[in-house]
Amino acid sequence: MGLNGTRGILNPEEGLTRFGLARELPPADLAGFVEHFWSVQWDLEGQPPFEQETLPYPCVHLSFAAAAAAFEVHGPGTRRFVAHLSGRGRVHGTRFKPAGFFALAAVPMRELVDRVVTLQEATGRTAAIPENAEPAAVRPIVESFLRRIAPAPDQSADLVNRLVALAQEDRHVARADDLAGVAGVSVRSLHRLFERYVGVGPKWIVRRARVQEAAERVARGAHVDWAAVAQELGYHDQAHLIRDFRAQIGFTPAAYARRCEAAARAVGRG
Repeated sequence: MGLNGTRGILNPEEGLTRFGLARELPPADLAGFVEHFWSVQWDLEGQPPFEQETLPYPCVHLSFAAAAAAFEVHGPGTRRFVAHLSGRGRVHGTRFKPAGFFALAAVPMRELVDRVVTLQEATGRTAAIPENAEPAAVRPIVESFLRRIAPAPDQSADLVNRLVALAQEDRHVARADDLAGVAGVSVRSLHRLFERYVGVGPKWIVRRARVQEAAERVARGAHVDWAAVAQELGYHDQAHLIRDFRAQIGFTPAAYARRCEAAARAVGRG
């Protein structure tokens, strides 16, 4: 996705009219386990609340919101995530690499899946936050906290990160077997490795990557030949892709396309 992409943000045309999103790369000494820092800000004063939906990547996020005045650790999400935005606010976050949080975690990674917990619960440590701290001032606190517990180099973690990136970037990766072949291990060994370092298995990671890609194509507004896409993305048939899409996105491809088209018209693109 990169720092400027919208992959994983559902119906981004509408969402980016309601909030601002910024991302920054981490300093070199944290780049081994941090993907990037991000911040979201919105001003909906006098407007209806807005729900922004995302299809999360297989990774952990550390977030801080001024309203809560606390850090939260969001484990890898297997379900669509809905952020409820109202009034005015800002959130600062840190997105870890898929295996990047493993060495910081005080609990098995699988126990963080689909959960939001305190920093203390997730890592066994706390980070001091000045009273009335604004999210913009939080990044130095996060960097200092991470440097104190920065993990040692881990070849297995590096391998997992490379394999997840491959699943995200290479549409020819359609099964866990494909990743196992690249890694030179059995599917069973790969599953254990992913469960240990990420919390979810390689089959799920490949499936999420393919559905994210399909959703991104729809959001771009191009005509989609779903039978061809199903074959291209490694699904057995079109019906299998549509079921998977609906299970993760919450809409059929046709219904999701209509939502994206309506948002594009509303902002003057269509």
